[in-house]
Amino acid sequence: MKLKKYADLPIRLTVGFHLIYGTQDNIFSWDRMIEFRDFLDLFGMPFPLVSAVISVYAQFICGLLFIIGWQARIAGLIMIVNFIFAILLVHLNDPYPNIYPAISMLAGAAFIALNGVGYFSIDELIKKVTVK
Repeated sequence: MKLKKYADLPIRLTVGFHLIYGTQDNIFSWDRMIEFRDFLDLFGMPFPLVSAVISVYAQFICGLLFIIGWQARIAGLIMIVNFIFAILLVHLNDPYPNIYPAISMLAGAAFIALNGVGYFSIDELIKKVTVK
């Protein structure tokens, strides 16, 4: 199985892209961040502005880390926590099609946290450099 070392790549790229795509508007527009804060406030999230900023930046940064394959296990753990909160506090009563994106992100984060990253990653490059 020579291709197995690349098995994580489609998951890392897909999940990472989705995390960045889904948060970039909040990163680059304070008005969108305020909308997200108001959304979280509707669900009784404590400290909705702080929660919004932490969630958005965590998703954006972890998305980048997934794509480049650096510290991806830690990023995966952070996203597991983020999406468990999202599912339990916001999406729990949603119909399945509406909850599916959060479940997919949770599953992708769990895969990365449990398996790490493969051959094509910064982590692997660092390992090769430090072993020599």
